[in-house]
Amino acid sequence: MKIVLDRPRCEGHGLCEQAAPQLMHLDADGELVLHHEEIDEADAALANAAVRVCPVTALRIA
Repeated sequence: MKIVLDRPRCEGHGLCEQAAPQLMHLDADGELVLHHEEIDEADAALANAAVRVCPVTALRIA
């Protein structure tokens, strides 16, 4: 399973970071940084929560 970021669509709201801080964070410039793209089963719920809360649908699970 993989989390995919559509970087041009991301507006840096940070809701995904709040939902899954173990998987991603906003850097000093407000850009989303994925800690790793591959998601294991243990992190699947967090990844799905991050995808759901994104108001601009910049994240998806593949």
